[in-house]
Amino acid sequence: MIEIRDLTKHFGDFTAVDHLNLTIETNEFLGLLGPNGAGKTTTISMMSTVLLPTSGEILVDGEQLTRKAAAVKRKLSVVTQEFSMRQDMTMNEVMEYQGRLYYMRKKDIRAKTEELFAFAGLSDFGHRTVRHLSGGMKRKLMICRALMVEPEILLLDEPTAGMDALARRQMWDLLRSLKERNLTILLTTHFIDEAQALCNRVAFIDGGKLDVVDAPLALINQLGPFAVDQLEDGKLQSEYFPTREAAIERLRGLPEDAVLRATTLEDVFVERVGHRITKG
Repeated sequence: MIEIRDLTKHFGDFTAVDHLNLTIETNEFLGLLGPNGAGKTTTISMMSTVLLPTSGEILVDGEQLTRKAAAVKRKLSVVTQEFSMRQDMTMNEVMEYQGRLYYMRKKDIRAKTEELFAFAGLSDFGHRTVRHLSGGMKRKLMICRALMVEPEILLLDEPTAGMDALARRQMWDLLRSLKERNLTILLTTHFIDEAQALCNRVAFIDGGKLDVVDAPLALINQLGPFAVDQLEDGKLQSEYFPTREAAIERLRGLPEDAVLRATTLEDVFVERVGHRITKG
């Protein structure tokens, strides 16, 4: 279990994370959602100890996470937004280098690499250099590298950034399968449909402050599971209803171009945080 207590980070006069309190249960897949500058990556950076908090603390299974807490840090692996791999290395070399950093035996590195590449659908590409990989394959390789040391906690910062629609769906399948490995996963993403599809719970953050934490379906039902959209003066207006019958009744009084649809988690986010998520 991860406990984040009053976590705060200042950069000069700017507060990136403001007294954040959040509990992530063991084996939970939790999404941290927010617009650009909300504090998501700063939170991940403090959890990976790349950044030190101005105040507050992070506990992993009751032990404080610090840069000197080697045993606690070994429980975590991070997949960053940036491609942090040498372009001239092969995929096999990337995995071997990661294993050596953790003093793994060569035969264990080879066995683990084969297992993880099979898991990620990369078995046929081990000798390909990083510079010749697609964006999706690079993201998969970063996940394999993070899993090399069998972490208990995986921090995923925008793991599908820059991917096309097909590659994103393939990555979703891979991330779903991670649940079977009994990992605790924290995902940050701008793609709200991604969080709705993958996460047990989501946490909305804006301006460094936590807004709400709940299961996606619970949040959707609170807003109203049925939505009616119409254009007014060139702007999309949405109303939400507890039943399909109530939504249909509302449609009867609207122009023909009004639409009935299912409410999504993005609707919830827009209503609560007030920002339209920009999709790449």
